[in-house]
Amino acid sequence: MLPLLLVSMDVSVLYFAIPQISADLEPSGTQQLWIFDMYAFVLAGLLMTMGSIGDRVGRRKLLLVGAAAFGAASLVAAYANSPETLIAARAVLGIGGATLMPSTLAMIRTLFTDPGQRAKAIGMWSAVMTGGVALGSVMSGVLVEHFWWGSVFLVNLPAMALLLLLGPFLLPESRNPAPGRFDLLSVPLSMAAVLPVIYGIKEIPSQGWNVRYVVSVTVGLLFAALFVHRQRTAASPMLPPTLFRGRGFSPAVALNLLSSFAMMGSAYFTTQYLQSVLGKSSMEAALWALLPTVLVGVAAPVAARLVQRGVNRAYVVAGGFVFAACGYGMLTVAGTDSMWLVLAAAGVIAAGIVTVMSQMMDLALGTVPAPRAGTASSVLETGAEFGGALGMALLGSIGTAVYRHEMPASASGGARETLGAALAEARLLPGRAGESLASAARDAFTSGMQAAAVAGTLLLLAASALAATTLRELRPQNPDPAPAAPTHSRH
Repeated sequence: MLPLLLVSMDVSVLYFAIPQISADLEPSGTQQLWIFDMYAFVLAGLLMTMGSIGDRVGRRKLLLVGAAAFGAASLVAAYANSPETLIAARAVLGIGGATLMPSTLAMIRTLFTDPGQRAKAIGMWSAVMTGGVALGSVMSGVLVEHFWWGSVFLVNLPAMALLLLLGPFLLPESRNPAPGRFDLLSVPLSMAAVLPVIYGIKEIPSQGWNVRYVVSVTVGLLFAALFVHRQRTAASPMLPPTLFRGRGFSPAVALNLLSSFAMMGSAYFTTQYLQSVLGKSSMEAALWALLPTVLVGVAAPVAARLVQRGVNRAYVVAGGFVFAACGYGMLTVAGTDSMWLVLAAAGVIAAGIVTVMSQMMDLALGTVPAPRAGTASSVLETGAEFGGALGMALLGSIGTAVYRHEMPASASGGARETLGAALAEARLLPGRAGESLASAARDAFTSGMQAAAVAGTLLLLAASALAATTLRELRPQNPDPAPAAPTHSRH
């Protein structure tokens, strides 16, 4: 749990540090974007590679090497004296994070051979990962308020030192005993497939359907086709096609992707709603955003208990999607002064989605042999990265389209593009003109959120039907058959 918490926190730990970093290091606009995004891009691009390497060299070894790299990069980032140094440190943090995430989930697969214990452990894993993202932004705000911006990175050092000291004694080593040769060509192919797609679909919500981003996604998809062809034809592929032949693995990856789509799609609106519509400060918004995570800690254990008591997993997962759809349904009736309704909706969505994610991870890991656990974990997490980016892109695009349609024709081009631009312009206008523009922008954004929530509700209801159909006939199985009992003969 310890490295997973830090890796998930680092996704959001710069939320409040960016203003101080900008004032201190004076990065250009492009450099500032890379300071923020480099970590997530490298993490997503290397997940599959690191999962495969962990299966070969040992998950504990990779975990400890990654922890050392993560700690060293945190130290460099904390004392970076130029934008280039900070960007490079964030890249190394992404490499370290890519070693840690699949290793932790794969080690759960090997540590807990009892299906019931494994389900509980994966439920805790899912809750920590989700809660870490919310906690990272709050910790960032507290540290920046009392210390300098580098402190948001130094907080990683004691935890990683503890992991390096105790890991060799408390964590068992595990690896694939017969991994075959490592396919080096698959590494650049996987990165060329993942990074352009992630980049393109992450930029579309804020920049629109620009030709550059559409081309980026297209290029990524072409490399994805080459990557798939390589995995089908290589003698020792990085991502064995046999993984997807296991009953339940492909549905688990697809449904996990849809759950990440819904989670990140709702977060795109609720975070802006708290700050820009309700006018909360960044710190206030981050603290309020912690409230919905209370339900997350309950959802996964309850789901695991239901499955252990004999409730068909298909119905538990379908119910999780329906529960999350109810949260989106609550957003469809939110107004410009509905903080408690939006927070409750965020909590319901998060609880439903974590129910689904924990069950899909348990299903996927339970259908693959333990020697392939790292590779399987990396596929799940890469799919989740795609799902989150798609959720922000598609639901964000719906919200943006409605926002532009609802804004008055007299508003300037910038004000018609984003709520942030409209509020900034409103502050410069005198009296009623500024108030009128700000009010119109908040109404338009809320209408966009409502429209996106309708789409999210329909998608989750469809996902519920898909889960009930595809998972109904699946039964728990053990992909690691126990060795046959010795045969005794009498002479």
